[in-house]
Amino acid sequence: MSDTNEIRALKASYLGALDTAAALLAMHTRVAAFDDHGDIGAKDLDELARLTAGNGVAAAALRGLVGTMQARRSASTT
Repeated sequence: MSDTNEIRALKASYLGALDTAAALLAMHTRVAAFDDHGDIGAKDLDELARLTAGNGVAAAALRGLVGTMQARRSASTT
């Protein structure tokens, strides 16, 4: 039998990872326009730092949850 809370946690983690990825994607035009020989402003770097940190945390949380679910299912079939 499935764990309803686990499934809800998976959905929430998945949506969090998608939301943070969408926030990074929203910066694509700005990042693509950076001058290869210029400097990147502090505001852009701060925003990239914030977005990449959020994305990393969200992806790690989702990956950890999926790994836990896989391990539990593997253990129950042996």
